[in-house]
Amino acid sequence: MGTPTGKLAWWQLTLFGVGCTIGTGFFLGSSIAIRKSGLLVLVIFVLAAIAALFVYEALGQMTMQNPQKGSFRSYAKDAFGSWAGFSMGWIYWCSEILIIGSSLTALGLFSRLWFPSWPLWIFTVFYAVLGLLVILLGSGGINKAENLFAMIKIAAVLTFIGVAVVALVRGKGNWVTIYSPEAWLNKGWIGAWKGLLYAFYAFGGIEVMGFMAADLRNPKEAPKAGKFMLLGVTILYVLSIGLALLFVSPEKVTPAQSSIIAAFVAMGIPILVYVLNGVMIVAGFSILVASLYAVSTMLVALAEDKDAPSWLAVTKGKRKLPLYALGINTLGLCVTIVLGVLLPKQIFEHITTAAGLVILYTWLFILASYLKLLKPKMGGWIRSSIAMVLIIAAVAGVLLEKSGRPGFWSSLLLVGIIMLITWFKQHHGKKHGQLF
Repeated sequence: MGTPTGKLAWWQLTLFGVGCTIGTGFFLGSSIAIRKSGLLVLVIFVLAAIAALFVYEALGQMTMQNPQKGSFRSYAKDAFGSWAGFSMGWIYWCSEILIIGSSLTALGLFSRLWFPSWPLWIFTVFYAVLGLLVILLGSGGINKAENLFAMIKIAAVLTFIGVAVVALVRGKGNWVTIYSPEAWLNKGWIGAWKGLLYAFYAFGGIEVMGFMAADLRNPKEAPKAGKFMLLGVTILYVLSIGLALLFVSPEKVTPAQSSIIAAFVAMGIPILVYVLNGVMIVAGFSILVASLYAVSTMLVALAEDKDAPSWLAVTKGKRKLPLYALGINTLGLCVTIVLGVLLPKQIFEHITTAAGLVILYTWLFILASYLKLLKPKMGGWIRSSIAMVLIIAAVAGVLLEKSGRPGFWSSLLLVGIIMLITWFKQHHGKKHGQLF
């Protein structure tokens, strides 16, 4: 929040990206992917990483050419007109509110390992308030917090990889799994297709880097920061999930528990179960903070561009905090907390599905804006087309089973409502001037 400072080094943006990416989408969302895909989860994570790289490359190229505080929303407006900027901004706001709900629910589930008798809503309220307090530190404080969170998460995943390798050397685990065709194909390629969305969800957060990229000392380094981040994150994801599945079979992984936690349980190391659970709380909290930062930044950009009430852009204090925008986002937090009380068992998968889908709609818009604005050569068209095909496949895969359909229809309902409001705004604007 506030105006861009232009003081961020590319490696700091890389760390910020790690902080925005490694979170509940990986630690808990990947368990849903494993459950649906079996060992083929490793393949779909690589495919999702390739698509995420191509999406970020598109965003990085646009940032390099024209740094904008509104990031991909501003590029959508430049490419397709005011309707695209309005709808893209509000679609993304909805997706991040859903991600916040998913993160709060996951944080509650992690915390109940320590306090199993406490109701979920107590934890969601606590973390919501704590997240808002961090946001009040301003963008400088958020960047420092995310860098610290990123280092903690990287250290935790590397620790798991190291412990798992030592356990394998000592004869624990089941190496035969790797060589078993049945272990790879017991869920089939249809199972992998069903799990593709949740692999994508683990990379959600790359678009948040676009907001912070406007603060780079050299905007031309935006693509490099993303490439290093995605390469490192992909290696950590694939290694840790692959090692975890040598200790626990996909059938024993549950959506309410991280596969890494399940692996530590199988190794018989209870102390590390509790330590890693704490790290996962840090990871989920960092995603919560990043999402709150993103939605607040987006609301301010919308208000400044007359796509939201102008009072949302008003800032207060030395840090120039958009307190009114934070107030609207707090209302969104309250909705997710109420949902957590009403649907404690089903909410994580449903919200994760809807959030993942709406994020993918945003990614499609980023690619379309890139193709329209920069008119890349054949290589850029091919990479963008590959990413689009994979994204559409992930969206379609949700319809293959009953449990994914509520999230799918919820995501379409959100997009439909926003497009209807967009149409009304355009129609109203032509006749009576600005809506806001």
